[in-house]
Amino acid sequence: MLQRVEDFPGLIILASNFKNNLDPAFLRRFNALIYFPMPNANEHYDIWQKTLPEKIICDKNIDFRKLSDKYEISGSSILNIVHYASLKAVANQSYVITEKDITDGIRNEFMKEEKVM
Repeated sequence: MLQRVEDFPGLIILASNFKNNLDPAFLRRFNALIYFPMPNANEHYDIWQKTLPEKIICDKNIDFRKLSDKYEISGSSILNIVHYASLKAVANQSYVITEKDITDGIRNEFMKEEKVM
């Protein structure tokens, strides 16, 4: 990747949640590094609300405010969780996202990031 970055004549924009995994020699090639903090609980809640599909119903037991306060996860992880739960709802032909689907999706995202739930 380093060679491709050096050979490319144009503008390159890269994004990563794992800066610590990038080689220092690779990082030196960047003109700017921009840090985006993890969303706070209110921002988490807004992301949950904006990513939920219109044609899928959420079980009334799901408290997105509580989930927003409890789990520190990125916006992309919330999107992955919603996709996972939506696909489960469609696969079950119920078109209802359950609390279990959401918590299973959160567990999957935590496993990807090697976090403990």
